[in-house]
Amino acid sequence: MEENHSYSVGQVAALSGVTVRTLHHYDQIGILSPGRQPPNGYRRYEDCDLDKLRQILFYRELGFPLEEVATILEDAPANQSVHLRRQHRLLRDRIARLERIVAVVEKEMEASQMNISLTPEERFEVFGDFKPEDYAEEAEQRWGDTDAYRESHRRVTTYTNDDWQELKSQSTDIDRRLAAALGAGAAADGEEAMDLAEEHRMHITRWFYDCGYDIHVGLGDMYVGDPRFTARYEEIAPALAQFLRDAIRANARRAEAS
Repeated sequence: MEENHSYSVGQVAALSGVTVRTLHHYDQIGILSPGRQPPNGYRRYEDCDLDKLRQILFYRELGFPLEEVATILEDAPANQSVHLRRQHRLLRDRIARLERIVAVVEKEMEASQMNISLTPEERFEVFGDFKPEDYAEEAEQRWGDTDAYRESHRRVTTYTNDDWQELKSQSTDIDRRLAAALGAGAAADGEEAMDLAEEHRMHITRWFYDCGYDIHVGLGDMYVGDPRFTARYEEIAPALAQFLRDAIRANARRAEAS
């Protein structure tokens, strides 16, 4: 028979990172109460209570209020696979939205334009329901004091709808060929991957600012280090962010050796 462990409120707090006060609150409102009460009167949490706490924390992380979390847990069967499927769908929905944001931020200044000269219809065609100006402040804080920011800002404010469509088409094509190379087992430091990394660098240089190899290496590190950028590439193909980062580094080494 499988052993069922029990835990004090302090142990659960240490295991989960949730404060004792929060656990007491969950108990008071009835969303999570210790399931075992030994003779000494000190109630203990069981393994199933920890499973429920993990579900609560997940839904809270996605922004659900406690009242709605309680309803979700009551309505769903006590089956891990049910929650996993629901959580997978919710995460995919969030990733889909973040991907639209990340794709713009990744292009450095695509996320910062408040004066894009497009009609509302053209803007929707290019960006969908994402509004680049909503992220202008973040982009300016991150890159505003750089020559690259200023140069990119100068260029993109002149772009027409056709320009944006061409830019996106080229970017999508590079991403597609990177994913194909990764899927075919190409080495990140092989000629094919390095050539694609160079094409990626030149795409940035053409459309935004002069992207030297040092800057490009920094961008590659950001694709892996920043979850928003990583999510965008992982949506295209698993491990693509790291593959591109490694190809960028290899391409920079090739350029230095030439």
